[in-house]
Amino acid sequence: MAQISVTIAGRAFRMACEDGQEEHLTALAATLDARIVEMRQSFGEIGDQRLTVMAALSLADERSEALGKIARLEEDVARVRESSRGATMLADDAARQIAQAIDDAAGRIEAAARAIDAERS
Repeated sequence: MAQISVTIAGRAFRMACEDGQEEHLTALAATLDARIVEMRQSFGEIGDQRLTVMAALSLADERSEALGKIARLEEDVARVRESSRGATMLADDAARQIAQAIDDAAGRIEAAARAIDAERS
């Protein structure tokens, strides 16, 4: 377990994280700190704890919206895949019909050629 120190709202916090996740946790802390700074500029000094909660709720709201968008996009992808399967089935069926039509035409041409050869003989 790795140990790092992050600064949020001017206060240092010692945090533990999985090895290799230090940069990720540092970036998350920086994001929260930036949101607190942004809110402090918008609302003024309304208390560190309140600013921290408001920033956390703001980030949680963004996460919730992003998860909703992901779910909608996954549904869209599933619909597109299903449509694609249907289109592939239609294309395969059309290809079979075309191949059958070509085979039928070739059979008629061969029959006509045999008839012409028979008349010449």
